[in-house]
Parts: sequence; structure tokens; C-alpha cells
Amino acid sequence: MKSLVKSVAIGIAVVSLMATAPAQAQAKYNLTLCGASPGGLWSLIGAGVDGALKAGFPGSTVTYQTSGGGFANVAQIDQGKCDLALIHDAEAKAAVNGEKPFNAPVDSLSLVAVIYTWAPMQLILNKDFAEEHNINSIEDIAANKAPVRVLLNRRGNVASGVGESLLNAAGASIKNIESWGGSVTFAASKEQGELMRDRRADAILNSLFVNHRSIRQLAEAIDLKLVPVGDKTAQTVMKEWSIGSYTIPDGAYSWVKGDVKTVTLSAQLFARKDADATMIRDLTTSLVDHIAELKGVHKAMSPLDARLLASGTVVDYHPAAEAVYKSKGLR
Repeated sequence: MKSLVKSVAIGIAVVSLMATAPAQAQAKYNLTLCGASPGGLWSLIGAGVDGALKAGFPGSTVTYQTSGGGFANVAQIDQGKCDLALIHDAEAKAAVNGEKPFNAPVDSLSLVAVIYTWAPMQLILNKDFAEEHNINSIEDIAANKAPVRVLLNRRGNVASGVGESLLNAAGASIKNIESWGGSVTFAASKEQGELMRDRRADAILNSLFVNHRSIRQLAEAIDLKLVPVGDKTAQTVMKEWSIGSYTIPDGAYSWVKGDVKTVTLSAQLFARKDADATMIRDLTTSLVDHIAELKGVHKAMSPLDARLLASGTVVDYHPAAEAVYKSKGLR
């Protein structure tokens, strides 16, 4: 009788283990990711995050949600309107410090992964204008009091804020440029090329991937000159926005000779601090183990590697993400 009871108990335990293991292995998630406009790189990144999570946990879904971009996504995460969000490093820094456009510090953000760090601020001038006014760096605009008509991204976009900071640090504030006979216009990225082609602007200062299609198209229409940011100007802006430096390498463009130094923005994946730890662990593990899903969404993502995912410094990682990176020797 004792033998029978023991056998039954063992059988129940085995069945229990068999029932539990598949449930854990086949966890499914249905998450929303706030990005920006549809059809851009961020929407492709959303697809990459979805692919990585599906590869790790079949049946899971990450749905890309159109949003106003990084600043808006801070509010979306803070209010729990999306599970994940793409936010630039500079936007996250402004949020946690309560700097404009935020009225108070936002303490609900936690980092999951760094997605890319190669969206440099590029100052692209009409070559004829640059040569006429001897502009070989951003600082030369102020030194030569050039009446430049500069295009920045729309107000409220972080690239616009960083661009304005670069001009200020170089001594070419909006007020100064206007006093020299120039102007600063805030326009969406897709409008900027048209304004340059129509000779209604002399320069674009925007965050763009190197060799971006819009730059290639503009270079086919008019002669361009890409000018660097000086070290002092770069350091000032990097400190102000907690962003990094970047060197556009020689050969990146057929019409540029030599390396060009500037600053860059980084896009990062965030969740709430109180996000479910198991979900964050599984998502982070999927991103590391199936990073090819992210790299494959666009050739601009080819430099991504697992160490970059774990390289964030502006905002603390979610403890579950931190644990994954440490377990894999990445932090």
C-alpha cells in the first residue's frame, strides 16, 4: 500500500513538472511600443523588436504605435499608455532632470536597451555659399558673420534643440544670424531638401544617418559642403544634452574629403520602472539572443551589437535588464 501511495505521489509530481515547464517556456507577451511617424526607421525598429521577442517567445507580439516622437513618448510611458517607447538620450536626460519642455522631473523611466548611437548632427551647406563666405566649420559662421539661411528641424523635436544649441555654442545664435542678414527656419526633415534645392535656404543642420537618402538626393541637385563642429563647441553641447561625439569618416560621401567631427543623438528603448520584471528579463534576453532581427530591419542598423544594447548611461537600466546584461558579461 505504501509503495502504491509513493508511486502515485511521484506520478503527480512528474505531471506537475511537465505541466509547469511548457507554460514557462511558452510565455506570450502582447506589448505596445510607442515610436514616431509611420514608415520611418523607428517603425522598422519596432518590427525588429517584435521579431526578436517572437523568436524568443513564439506567439508574442510587439505592436508599433504612432506617436509624436521621443518627448511625447516620455509622457506615454509615464502615463502607462504604452509598454515600451523609443526616446532619444537627450530627451530622456531632459525628462529625468525636469528640463524644458518638462515642468518637473519624470522619475518613471527605466532603460531597456540602447538601439543606435549614429544619428549625427550634420551641417550641410550649399557649396557656393560656403565658399563665398569662407565657411569651413560651424564656428566660421560667427567668425565671418555670414548671412546664412539655416534650416533646423521643427520646434519641439530634439534635433531642433540640439541644432540651436550648436549654433549658440558656436557664437551664431538666431539673434546674431538675423543681425547679419540671415535667418533660421524650423522645418520638417522632408521639407528641408526642397527648400535647399529651390535656393530658399543655404544650410541644413539636422540629425540624419550618414549617407541618408535625402542627402544623396540633395547632392544630385546641388553642390554641397559638409562642415565640422569644433571641439569646444561640441563639448559644450555634449555636456548640455548628455549626448556623444561622432566622426563622419572619410569616404562616407563622394563629395567630402577627410573626417568630419560632430555630435550625435542616440535612440534608446525604455519601459516604466515598475514594468513586470519577468517581461523585461524575457524581452532583454530576446534582444540579445536574437539581435539579428533588429540588425536586419535596415542597413543603417548594421553596426548594432549586444554590447551597445548594454551601453546606456543617461538613465538607469531596469533591474531585470541590468541582470540580463550582467549575466552575459555585457556590463
